[in-house]
Amino acid sequence: MGRTYIVEEAVGQYLSNINLQGKAFVSGLLIGQCSSQKDYVILATRTPPKEEQNENLKHQQKAKLDNLDEEWATEHANQVSRMLPGGLLVLGVFIITTLEMGNDFQNALRRLVFAMEKSMNKRRLWNFTEEEVSERVTLHVCSSTKKIFCRTYDIHDPKSSAKPADWKYQNGLSTSWLSLECTVHINIHIPLSTTSVSYTLEKNTKNGLVRWAKQIENGVYLINGQVKDEDCDLLEGQAMKRDILNTVADRCEILFEDLLLNEVPEKKDSEKEFHILPHRVFVPIPGSTIMLCDYKFGDESAEEMRDHFIEMLDHMIQIEDLEIAEEINTACMRYSVNTEASLDSTDDEHPEKPIKTRIILKIQQNIGVIAAVAVAVLAAGISFHYFSD
Repeated sequence: MGRTYIVEEAVGQYLSNINLQGKAFVSGLLIGQCSSQKDYVILATRTPPKEEQNENLKHQQKAKLDNLDEEWATEHANQVSRMLPGGLLVLGVFIITTLEMGNDFQNALRRLVFAMEKSMNKRRLWNFTEEEVSERVTLHVCSSTKKIFCRTYDIHDPKSSAKPADWKYQNGLSTSWLSLECTVHINIHIPLSTTSVSYTLEKNTKNGLVRWAKQIENGVYLINGQVKDEDCDLLEGQAMKRDILNTVADRCEILFEDLLLNEVPEKKDSEKEFHILPHRVFVPIPGSTIMLCDYKFGDESAEEMRDHFIEMLDHMIQIEDLEIAEEINTACMRYSVNTEASLDSTDDEHPEKPIKTRIILKIQQNIGVIAAVAVAVLAAGISFHYFSD
């Protein structure tokens, strides 16, 4: 018996509304949450087309799925994974094809699932446990017959073969999910040893964050100042811890990308450099109480943020939906060359302020277990908000 995927009906409507418009296929991502018994799919988003693909539609019509651009699709998965709070994952991929291409899809999807997972794992500061679900889903939809073929692969086994899976729609899937808000102050110092000067600052910072991540993963999870026992329905605060790790790592990665693009001249050894890390912006999934996030530098406009959300998620977002959940005076990176790198939540000229956090958790009905699906940054004070069924 294969896995069962419980899917928000809005996802089915989204897939049905995708028009190939003469293209051979359209591919994209499936986003949701894993649990031991079932997986939950709450969002689908197609991979944005490359400009050259738009300009060469005639070639695209003749293309075969073996020519699916894995690099482009994988980069889209990396970008979207940054927008997912702790507990939400890229569960797999979908592809919509014409009837005559129905037999060509499986090898392409298999390669794509493994390529995406490998790329996203490189960026994480944490690892999946052996008890967690290691299967990822591929969904093939025939645009002519509307037939659905759902299969899974074990990403821990490069030689794994496809297993059939059930795909079932459910209305109002996320209405029983709850919201958790908390605040935290982060202050990380990463010393650089004399043997590490040959490495780039980015690599040194990543190595330092890996050491810090182990402390977070081993940390104690509290609710209202109390340690919860092993029988507590809330599963070890994994979503919260992972969201802390994700958001810090993502901010640093985005900062280094920005520095690389803008080619900031290097300072002399005696000078210190200060760089403000981007702060988090939340937006609700259309028709849902669950929120996704993105990262904004101070000089980016609301219009730019909205356009990036639309490009990555393929859903209409209004500017008024954007919610900057943190103080403008957010994290900064401070370092002196060949001496130390540190990540502080404030600089020396401003008072320390907490970072606001939001986490969404899903209640698994009839099981009595709260599995984590989050929208968050960093954790300290916690409050719950239940949504009606």
